[in-house]
Amino acid sequence: MEKAELLELVNTKLKEKFHGSIESAELLYDFPVFVINKEHIHDVLSFLKNDEELNFHFLTDLTGFQTPDEKHLGVIYHLHNMGKNFRVRVKTFFPMANPEIPTATDLWKGANWMERETYDFFGVKFKGHPNLKRILNVDEMNIHPLRKEYPLEDQTRDDKSDKMFGR
Repeated sequence: MEKAELLELVNTKLKEKFHGSIESAELLYDFPVFVINKEHIHDVLSFLKNDEELNFHFLTDLTGFQTPDEKHLGVIYHLHNMGKNFRVRVKTFFPMANPEIPTATDLWKGANWMERETYDFFGVKFKGHPNLKRILNVDEMNIHPLRKEYPLEDQTRDDKSDKMFGR
């Protein structure tokens, strides 16, 4: 099956089952990408995994990101049907003021550490996660370092000059 056909198949099935929940569906860089309303993300992921024809039974990756306008956070899910070698990308967005979405650990056990990493670096709270705590940074850290709201460099250092960095 060609990727454009896969996009059309998945889009049709999602629109039939979740009318109004699909914000966009497009082929980006030869990859089917679906943007889903955050209120329906868990139901859509469950459908994509359990539908007999689609059977996206493997969660390849899950990660967070911040939009360029710095007002929203999001989560990207990469799903794979290994038997037919189908892959799709599913995205959802939410405001930084309320970074909470349902966990996917009940669908894929492998989502556990991916969600913990996303929480650790972006502050996304996965509602229902069995053990949502920091995984790579120290527990005492009170920021989420991959958010764009923090300076990239230590502002108290006086042992370097911005001239060294072309500024």
